[in-house]
Amino acid sequence: QVQLVESGGGLVQPGGSLRLSCAASGRISSIYTMAWYRQAPGKQREMVARRINGGGTNYADSVKGRFTISRPDAKNTVYLQMNALKPEDTAAYYCNIRDLTGEYWGQGTQVTVSS
Repeated sequence: QVQLVESGGGLVQPGGSLRLSCAASGRISSIYTMAWYRQAPGKQREMVARRINGGGTNYADSVKGRFTISRPDAKNTVYLQMNALKPEDTAAYYCNIRDLTGEYWGQGTQVTVSS
């Protein structure tokens, strides 16, 4: 079993920054991708940023140039640096990992951007 624990969410003013962290533990095997998704009330869950094993990354158009996904030490922790936050970034953010055995989700962390 794989467990994902997110942290770093909170309330921030427009234009501010937050860094989300996701620590994976358990029986992890050959990670294919590590990603962040978000879901706002009344909306579908959407992919925000994805890091492919080997270093490639994908971003939603709405966050390009503002958000950065990283896995700096090749351990089972992935970060999402979020800069220039906007009210429309308000959502629950979820960590996602796909490995050899399947797909796993964290419990989510709330990000609220408001003045």
